Amino acid sequence: MKHFLRNAFASAVLAILPAACSSSGQSNDDYNITDFGAEASADVDNAEAIQKAIDECADNGGGRVTVPAGKTFMTGPFHLRSDVEIYLAPGSRLLANPDESIYHESAFRANEGEGMMWISGQDLHGVSITGTGTIDGNGVAFMGAELEDSYELKPVTTFDPRPHVLTLINCEKINIRDITITGSAYWTVHLVGCYDAAITDISLLNNLKIRNGDGIDLDHSRKVRISGCFIESGDDCICLKNRREFEEYGPCRDIVVTNCIMTSRSCAVKIGSENMDSIDHVLFSNCIIRNSNRGIGIQNRDEGTVTDVTFANMSVECLYHSDVWWGKAEPIYVTSYPRARGNHKDAGWRFPKGATEGSCGEVSRINFVNIAALSENGCFIGGDTPDKVRDITFRDVDLRLTRVTGWPGGVYDKRPCDGEGFVMAPVYGFYVDGATDITFDGCQVTDAGLPASEFGGNYKTINSSDIKYL
Repeated sequence: MKHFLRNAFASAVLAILPAACSSSGQSNDDYNITDFGAEASADVDNAEAIQKAIDECADNGGGRVTVPAGKTFMTGPFHLRSDVEIYLAPGSRLLANPDESIYHESAFRANEGEGMMWISGQDLHGVSITGTGTIDGNGVAFMGAELEDSYELKPVTTFDPRPHVLTLINCEKINIRDITITGSAYWTVHLVGCYDAAITDISLLNNLKIRNGDGIDLDHSRKVRISGCFIESGDDCICLKNRREFEEYGPCRDIVVTNCIMTSRSCAVKIGSENMDSIDHVLFSNCIIRNSNRGIGIQNRDEGTVTDVTFANMSVECLYHSDVWWGKAEPIYVTSYPRARGNHKDAGWRFPKGATEGSCGEVSRINFVNIAALSENGCFIGGDTPDKVRDITFRDVDLRLTRVTGWPGGVYDKRPCDGEGFVMAPVYGFYVDGATDITFDGCQVTDAGLPASEFGGNYKTINSSDIKYL
């Protein structure tokens, strides 16, 4: 009887399997791109095949589109769909087509001067990109000549064909997990007006010589969690902002970033510089920043505000780099200055409509707690008027100053701003110029190898009031 039951059960399972599985052994909600004509060939653009797989998956109610293991598929631009998971199997790779002429969908709407979109989606829900494969933006193919510390950017006027790797606009319930993204020619992951997004355990490894190569940009987005990520990027690793092109999507708020490791030639963690709305209720914790041009930066340059932000339990290491990159090894940087007056190119995108100059908003209720920093320069806090930057607390910030590189020191970087972009001054642990209600509680500044000729002291305050040392 027992043998009969086992055989009957096995027969029932076998009868069910053909209906539940495809001929490739995958379930019916799994769509392999090779079944739609994709070829692992350097001469084949697979955008059409990938789009067919995504569309059929979405039209059938959703599921998984698989990039098969161990193969590279070159592709031009394609669009994501709701309830579709892009799964990159181990060893798989999507490689951006290097032909600049195929990129014509702007990453910033009518502003075509700041890159195009490669992988994108708009007005979607349930977007997932998972697996241990790689998305490769092929960035060097879009660059000019290689220089000592960067690549030349090819000359452009009002149209720049460089592709952003992933752009999601007005999307909800986003899951980006485990993948590697590399080689972006411009911004890498750009979330615009998105809600409820999780970016977890990804490796985002851009070429450190590529300018504008941001890692993750959260633009007018809310309820976003970034955790466990390893990010290397020429430009900012993680940046929060509110671009003017997407102003209808409102504030950027309720953001948590934790357990990440970052290296940048610009600013590893940045809030701004584009901010025409409000950025608030943000927490960065348990992160490591290594070998960066600037560590933690709030760089307000527009009428928007930055409030209620905490940076806690972080290790920061900063080094000088060339003037190609904004920043002068400031481990912490809190500023609000109006940006430089616009010219014909900038006036339509950097300032309110019809204006060629702007204003800068308040930066307040910012907390730095338990930060250990090793740097060639000190922290900089400043605003164009003392009321703009206020209620800033530094608690248990341990700053060790040293000298490692041969780049010129004795300078802080205010760019982009109206007027002089650099402040020429000795290295102070904390340099405060134009701020109110600044508290230093249990902070330490140590000379760990800085030349005596460069060191100015622990604290320097100018045009500031209500400075407290506890």
